[in-house]
Amino acid sequence: MEGDRELVVWRDWIREQLDTCEAFWREHGIDPVNGGVYTCLDREGAVYSTDKNAWMQGRCAWTYAYLCHVYGTRPEWLAAAKSCLEFLEDHCINREASGRLYFTVTADGRPLRQRRYCFSEGFYCIANAEYYGVTGDEACLARARRAYRLVYDLNNGLIEDPTGLGPKTIAATRAGRALGDPMIFLNIISIMRRVDAAHAEEYDRHARECTDRIVREHYRPELGCTLESVNLEGEPELDYTAGRVVNPGHDIECSWFMMQEANHRGDEELHATARDMFRLAIEAGWDDKYGGLLYFIDACGKPPEAYEHDMKLWWPHNEIMIAASMAYRDTGDPYFRDWLVRTLKYCKAHFADPEFGEWYGYLRRDGLPTEPPTKGSTFKGPFHVPRALCMTEQILNEILGD
Repeated sequence: MEGDRELVVWRDWIREQLDTCEAFWREHGIDPVNGGVYTCLDREGAVYSTDKNAWMQGRCAWTYAYLCHVYGTRPEWLAAAKSCLEFLEDHCINREASGRLYFTVTADGRPLRQRRYCFSEGFYCIANAEYYGVTGDEACLARARRAYRLVYDLNNGLIEDPTGLGPKTIAATRAGRALGDPMIFLNIISIMRRVDAAHAEEYDRHARECTDRIVREHYRPELGCTLESVNLEGEPELDYTAGRVVNPGHDIECSWFMMQEANHRGDEELHATARDMFRLAIEAGWDDKYGGLLYFIDACGKPPEAYEHDMKLWWPHNEIMIAASMAYRDTGDPYFRDWLVRTLKYCKAHFADPEFGEWYGYLRRDGLPTEPPTKGSTFKGPFHVPRALCMTEQILNEILGD
C-alpha cells in the first residue's frame, strides 16, 4: 500500500481541510463573552441562533483536546477546549437531578431543555477525559469517571432517571432498545481506556457487553442491515415504521467503533462482523442516482417516515472516511479503498466550501446545499468533520508508511 500517489494527494487535501475547519470554529464559534461555543453558524460563520447545545460543548472540548493529543498542544486549541469545559461545568449540569446535563441552554447558560437521552453526559465524559489526557488535571478525570458511571447505570437500568422524564413511549405498550446506547458507550469506553489505564479491566468488560449487545440484537444480516431499535428481548419488530428504521451512517460509525475494539482485543471475528456491517450499510444506503449516502432507509424497502430520509448529511460521510480507511489499513482489501476515494470525491465536490472554509451540513438529495446554506446547527458543530479529517489523515499516514 506504500507509494499510493492518489492517497498521498487525498491525505494532503484532508490536512488542508482540517486546518481551515478548526480555524473556522475557533474564529466564529467560540464565545468570548460567556464562554463555550456557538454552533448555529451560517455559511460565512455568522451566528444565527445564540442558544447552545450541551452536546456540542462537550464535543467541541473533546475535539480541541484530541487535536492536542494527536498533533501536540497548542495554546489556542487548549483554550478552546477549556472554554467549553468551563461552560459545561458552570451552566449545563442539572445539579438537582443527580448531575444529569441539560440539552440546550441560553447564550449565558440559563437552562432551556432537558432530554431523557444521556448523550450530553457522554460527551461531557469524553471531553473531561481527553482534557485530562492532555493536561493531567485530576479533577477532569474524576468528573469523567462520575459521568461514565452515570451513563452506564442509566443505559443498563440500574438507576431510575433522576430527571423523572421516563421513556419516550408508554412502556406498558411498547418498549425497546436503541443501537445508539451501546454504540456511543463503546466509543466512550475507547477514550476512557486510553487515558485511564488504571480501570482497564472495567472498560474491557463493559466494551464486551456493548459489542455483544450490538451483534446479538441489532446486527441483522438476515435482513441485510443493522436495526436502530429492537424490542426488550432483542428481537426485530417489523410491523411498524420505527421498528424498521435503518440509519446507514450510524451503522458505519458503529462499524469503526467495533473495528477499534476488535483491534484492541485481537478479535478477528468481531472485526469481520464490523466490516460486514459496513458493507451492508453502504451498499444499501449509497444513492446510485446522485451519489452520497441516504440518511434513512427502511429495512424492508418500505417508505421511510422521516421527512429528511433522502437528504445527504455531513456526518455519515465523515464516518465512511474513518471506517473505510480503517478497514483498508487493517485488511488491504481494495473494496474499502474504493469506498474511501469515492466518498472523498463526493465530499470535495459537495460538502467542502473552499471560499469560507468548513463543510456544509445539509444537502438535498441532488447534492446541492439547502438554502440558505449552513455550516452549523444545534446538531452540527466542531466534531464529526474535524474528527474524521484528523483520524483519516493519521490512518492514511499508517497506510502510506509516513
